[in-house]
Amino acid sequence: MKRLQLLKQNIDKLGQKYLKGHHLYGQKDKTLAKKSPVQPLHKYDWFSKLHKSKPIRTLHPPIMLGLSVISLTIVIGYRFYNQPQLSVGTVSPVKVVAPRDEEFVDEKTTEEKRKEVRTGIIPILQRDIELTSQLKADLNKTLTEINQFRQQVGIFPFVSGSLIPTGTQQHLRRVDDNTWATIRTIVFSNKSQPFPNLQLQTVTAIDWLKRYEQKTSTNALKGLLDTIGKSRKRYHAAKREILNAKTSNLTPEVLGIFLDLDDSNWQTTQKTINITLNRILSQGVPSGTPDYLLQEIINNQLESAPSSVPKTAITDVLMKVLHNKHNLMVDKEATRQRAEKAALAMKPVIVEIRAGDVIVEAGEEITQGAFVLLDGFQLSRRGVNWVGLGFSAGIVVGTVIIFSMVTHKLHRPIRRRDHILLCLLSLSTPVLGIFNLGYTNLPAVGLLASSFYGPTLAITQVILLSGLSTFAAPTINWSYVLAGTIGGLIAASAAGKLRSRDELACLGGVVGLVQGSLYFVGYLIAAPVAGTIWSIILPEAIIYGLSGIAWSVMALGISPYLERLFDLVTPIRLVELANPNCALLKRLATETPGTFQHTLFVACLAEAAARELHCNVELIRAGTLYHDIGKMHDPMGFIENQMGNPNKHDLINNPRDSVNIIKKHVSEGLVMANKYGLPRVIRDFIPEHQGTLLISYFYYQAKQEAERNGTEMIAEEEFRYAGPIPQSRETGIVMLADGCEAALRSLKEATPETALAMIQKIFKARWRDNQLKDSGIRYEELPIIAEVFVKVWQQFHHQRIVYPKAALDAHNNK
Repeated sequence: MKRLQLLKQNIDKLGQKYLKGHHLYGQKDKTLAKKSPVQPLHKYDWFSKLHKSKPIRTLHPPIMLGLSVISLTIVIGYRFYNQPQLSVGTVSPVKVVAPRDEEFVDEKTTEEKRKEVRTGIIPILQRDIELTSQLKADLNKTLTEINQFRQQVGIFPFVSGSLIPTGTQQHLRRVDDNTWATIRTIVFSNKSQPFPNLQLQTVTAIDWLKRYEQKTSTNALKGLLDTIGKSRKRYHAAKREILNAKTSNLTPEVLGIFLDLDDSNWQTTQKTINITLNRILSQGVPSGTPDYLLQEIINNQLESAPSSVPKTAITDVLMKVLHNKHNLMVDKEATRQRAEKAALAMKPVIVEIRAGDVIVEAGEEITQGAFVLLDGFQLSRRGVNWVGLGFSAGIVVGTVIIFSMVTHKLHRPIRRRDHILLCLLSLSTPVLGIFNLGYTNLPAVGLLASSFYGPTLAITQVILLSGLSTFAAPTINWSYVLAGTIGGLIAASAAGKLRSRDELACLGGVVGLVQGSLYFVGYLIAAPVAGTIWSIILPEAIIYGLSGIAWSVMALGISPYLERLFDLVTPIRLVELANPNCALLKRLATETPGTFQHTLFVACLAEAAARELHCNVELIRAGTLYHDIGKMHDPMGFIENQMGNPNKHDLINNPRDSVNIIKKHVSEGLVMANKYGLPRVIRDFIPEHQGTLLISYFYYQAKQEAERNGTEMIAEEEFRYAGPIPQSRETGIVMLADGCEAALRSLKEATPETALAMIQKIFKARWRDNQLKDSGIRYEELPIIAEVFVKVWQQFHHQRIVYPKAALDAHNNK
């Protein structure tokens, strides 16, 4: 035991001598950083011999890019394989004469004309029976309301029109309370002249009341005035009730007009209102009828009405009943059938010619009709259009170069199998365009590419594919292309950021809604007759929107299979792998509890640093949880699992055997990872988090034994891990976190400055040992990672209140 302590002291002295006089972020290390530029990111197999097979990995990307160009050119340039040299718009080099009498169907012109018929058909309208009945019921309700008010107000006129004119009686009922009181006062007074402030109509009414008294009696006049007074109160109450009502079709003014009618005129008015509404509803009110036109329709219907009815009031009531109510609607099915019948009924366009007739003169531009004849007689000189095919290849090469530049800019490692998958996805879109299915799969391509390779690459691929598809099938409807491209861009920009399948399902719904809406708007702009929108275009837009959802569902369905087949991970799969209920993690927690706790702390450190550096947090979390699974092969060979038991390496007392046990946790970890089917990016954390680090404890132990025994010098390579060194920022961060975990956990009462100094020493050792040169971690990012690690350490070892002993005793006695 004393010998072991002495060995530890010697190792500490050697380490301090190695680090003496250097500062982690000094000028010397900045020079070193400049001499160690970040290398391109690429992945390695876990066998050490294959790590050095650079020629193969240098050659295979150009080969894969070449295969991509060839395969895409074959698909994109399909229309140039059997292309006529004498096509529409070209100039004929020779005079061509018909060899015989013949007639040919011009299928292109026929289909264009049929399409015009389908989209330009006048829609068939039908009466909405339910709405018509509702409008009639609404009018009957209004007429019933008027009748109730007429009964409430009482009989009118009060006396015969020969005694007092009807208009004067109407005026007496309409005047306000003050004027009515003045009229009563004047009528029963002995004054010969009325008050000068009264209106002329009121003065006339007073005069008629006095005449009525002269013709009848004073008592008769008093009875009449009492009747008028009671009727006045009910009259004004009815108008106030209408004024306060929110759903009535009446206004106080219109109600007053109807209340002033005698029974005979009111019956005529009711009949006129019902007849007018029935005529209008029979003719139908189509959608979009403006109010001014509706008013003209009502006025035209009232021209034959009796002169005694109040036409203005009737118009007002009917306008309110019919406002924004259109009982004519498009019969979609009948319109569709009419369109199809009209299209099928249209005879095919036939191009006829007699033997010896000239099809086209030399130097003349070839028309559609001439081309039909040339192609029918097999005189269009069909063959491979090498110029067009070469142009297709140039476009494909340009798109592949753009995609490769974006990939290089992102420092994204692309393996051979990634090339194959991206090529297959790219081929699927123009293939669908060739068959003119219309329903482009760009949403599925965007969703899958974004989930596997990130939004930037996915957006680039969708944009490039939309251009290639348009070039491959120039006759495809631009509405399909635009809607599909926007749907694909939405899927590409969002899918890589989503973390659950529910969110992806919602994304599919959004893609479908946007696709359908854009298709509808596109056809709305192009449709020659607006009325056909609801009968033909809207159902097609709904179907196209559903196709966007269907492609998203298909992408979600095949995603797990592509993940397995091409060894890929999506954010969702990373979340699933990080589930502690996974079989391998449950074994790790049960068989090596100390290693599991070490793993959790390393994960906390690495995740915090990943967020600060904008790395893939989900990847770091999952990779860290599996980075030490190899320790399950011999749990007691690692101190965190010994839990006070004798140290196995003290019992072995052979540094070479001990170092083999330590190194074996990498190789055994890779065996376990392959056995449980972990993805490549997760398996990479197992060897790369150790890199080619020196297992210094046993190295110096072996070195001292060799010096003491006088044997040959120990080779340092025997005591280093096989590697490779970290090849990504994520595995580099985990290497740093793994190296700092034990040191930080050992600090109990240390200050943050002490913790930072210890982390800096570890970082310096890793940097000078060239462990991070291929990781992509820049030298200036090391201080950021160090500060993050200290913050996490402080969160784990924060201060707590020391409870008084009395308080603890009182708590324990409860």
